[in-house]
Amino acid sequence: MSTLTNPRDPNAAPQAHGLAANTPIDLSIELAGIQSPNPFWLASAPPTNMGSMVQRAFDAGWGGAVWKTLGDPIINVSSRLASVDYGPRRMLGLNNIELITDRPLETNMREIYETKKKYPKHAVIVSLMVENKREIWHEIVKRSNDTGADGIELNFGCPHGMSERGMGAATGQVPEYCQMIVEWVKEVAAVPVLVKLTPNVTDINQPARAAKRAGADGLSLINTINSLMGVNIDTWAPTPMVNGRSSHGGYCGPAVKPIALHMLSSLARDPQVGLPISGIGGIETWRDAVEFLLLGATGLQVCTAVMHYGYRIIDDLVDGLTNYLRSKNLTSVKQLVGKSVEKVDDWGNLDLRYDVKARVDYDKCIGCNLCHIACEDGAHQAITLDGPLVKLANGAARPGPNIVDKECVGCNLCSLVCPVQGCITMTRIDHATQELSWNERKRIGSDEEPRPGAIYGRRAELAK
Repeated sequence: MSTLTNPRDPNAAPQAHGLAANTPIDLSIELAGIQSPNPFWLASAPPTNMGSMVQRAFDAGWGGAVWKTLGDPIINVSSRLASVDYGPRRMLGLNNIELITDRPLETNMREIYETKKKYPKHAVIVSLMVENKREIWHEIVKRSNDTGADGIELNFGCPHGMSERGMGAATGQVPEYCQMIVEWVKEVAAVPVLVKLTPNVTDINQPARAAKRAGADGLSLINTINSLMGVNIDTWAPTPMVNGRSSHGGYCGPAVKPIALHMLSSLARDPQVGLPISGIGGIETWRDAVEFLLLGATGLQVCTAVMHYGYRIIDDLVDGLTNYLRSKNLTSVKQLVGKSVEKVDDWGNLDLRYDVKARVDYDKCIGCNLCHIACEDGAHQAITLDGPLVKLANGAARPGPNIVDKECVGCNLCSLVCPVQGCITMTRIDHATQELSWNERKRIGSDEEPRPGAIYGRRAELAK
């Protein structure tokens, strides 16, 4: 097991309280007919730029790799990456303006063949992006077939550089183009075809459905999000700076995970899609992996975390997922896939009678008053400073926060800003009576107030 830790996951693996520690756990997957010894693949990116890199990753324990996208030769700029840092946390988000591979096509094809021959049990996927002409797609797909790779991933997601040339996201944003090119590819492909979708759309389901209609075997998402990373306020040049200028690029890393989970769950819930999904977007820890699996991903792809911490993070990913499955009395990763999908619903179906209130553990409270400030200035004025005495760091004591239940709407903000884990918790106070959603309320024509008196006291006065 690796000794690696990172700021988001200081304990690499959970304690297994379910199955015995020696119970075998099956992490193998089959995604769209592609076999892999575990669900963790390297995404198409710098970590899969050449055969020697992919082979080192396989030796480290990665189950598969999607080769850095192949296509017509390009020229990359120097100075390609910029990051969003938050406090001591580096690379919370990463922006790149790099394009597809700048290595010769023949070299890549040879190395793919050699890698697959050397690692027959690992998943090797060829990522492709070429000009939108049927004969050009046919040619490169046929060459990919000859490498012996397990599958092909169509890069319909790159939001910069290539999209201005009519490729990448420019294809993925138009369902008709997406369907047309997948149909061309399927005419000659000898292996399963995955379609990598762009998140830079209004409705992710439309290109996914188009890929399904065209015969795609599976989907990958999300690709990077179109972004401009920032501006150096001393030089006034955007970043990453290329001789005083910059351009929009693709945003990835832990910061994009919520967007990826939303789009993943949207496709997993859509009966018109119904394809296996390779989940991508901010996966850094085994916990992230579990969330993607629960929301419908059959397999997972990782990029930014590897660029930050190296191939070695696979040890923590595998150990953590294995122990988590044991703790849940599961013997296979397949048993986890999609278990949370049915719990994602439209807002109009949520229970209006569900009611939670904040509760303070005064033994843990440090008297910082952040909860009061946040509630007073950013929420519902439901916290006063006349609660039980709490001890301060200097040994003194002063009244702590007091939750005014009549004002509290259960928004969670106080528990989110509190710096002490477990000091403020949200407690359910309703009596779990029959649910009432907004849609049901409209259907039955009810004027009932689900939680009587929605605006009280000071908030009512402020609302006048």
